[in-house]
Amino acid sequence: MATDAAVSLTTEAVPVLDQHRFDEARLERYLREHVEGFTAPLTVAQVQGGMSNPTFILTDGAGQRSVLRKKPPGKLLPSAHAVDREFRVISALWPTDVPVARAWILCEDPSVIGTPFYIMDFVEGRVLRAHSLPEMAPAERRAIYEAMIAVLATLHKVDYRTVGLEGFGRVGGYLTRQVHRWSQQYEASKTDNLPEMDKLMAWLPEHLPDDNATTIAHGDYRLENLIFHPTEPRVLAVIDWELSTLGAPLADVAYNCLPYHVADPERGDITHLDYASYGIPSEEEYMARYCVQAGRGEIANWNFYIVLSLFRLAAIAQGVYKRGLDGIASSPAALTRRDRCQQLAIAAWTLVERGL
Repeated sequence: MATDAAVSLTTEAVPVLDQHRFDEARLERYLREHVEGFTAPLTVAQVQGGMSNPTFILTDGAGQRSVLRKKPPGKLLPSAHAVDREFRVISALWPTDVPVARAWILCEDPSVIGTPFYIMDFVEGRVLRAHSLPEMAPAERRAIYEAMIAVLATLHKVDYRTVGLEGFGRVGGYLTRQVHRWSQQYEASKTDNLPEMDKLMAWLPEHLPDDNATTIAHGDYRLENLIFHPTEPRVLAVIDWELSTLGAPLADVAYNCLPYHVADPERGDITHLDYASYGIPSEEEYMARYCVQAGRGEIANWNFYIVLSLFRLAAIAQGVYKRGLDGIASSPAALTRRDRCQQLAIAAWTLVERGL
């Protein structure tokens, strides 16, 4: 398969961006002392594409590769960029059927490279960035989407208690906390007056469904956060766990279904596809398949979850844009997100006004 804007390989990287440079010699000394089998010299390259925690590919003198995820520099929003939580959850999930990279070591000492970081296995594979999977045949598209659904259902079936994640989040009340958290995050990164965001912050607390189901929730589960096998429709690793917690599984499902509701300027538009001929499951097929694989009944209050997911993504987009203004974003593309928050908020409020 050709590599293009719709598909990238995990081997692709660029020289470390100026705003994310750190003392590589000090990191090399740390690795020599703390990682068994590490061989100098160390080379570092940066992965592009993400907007959150800067991610780097490390290669030692023996050619062994690993991945480093770190907090970005500068003043950060409260509870954002939680690399320690990422490390904890992938360590807990490693023995389960949920595909994750094996975690190596967590360093919370900012004196090493300036901010806390962790190191995990390098997973070689494909990252599929376009929701429409334009380079694939219909059967391949369906297989990719079905693999994505299956992994999410597998995650939600993991008993957080048996994998040592009690205390990883609170049990029950997740939706209330999500509304509060993303309202706070939005207010903390606000740069423009957006009436739709204000209306959503008032509407959401008044329409919370009675849902205290609690599972491990990824928090940012989408196609681009999965590493697929180089040639097979098989997920090798779920990545970018910084928003993970104990929460309502349907919030994960709704977030993963947002491409059915809104186009993405970078990842494409599948809102008007003829799903049957194109190969991608419709939203109804997605939900039915998820329910069977997760072992749950019919989904109620679906529209609330979609509105909440749009609001949450709008708040995240605003945070990305603010970090771009502050010069500490993981990607130069952060400044292009100025209008994304408003677009998502309008889409969410439109659903509310339709009586959904």
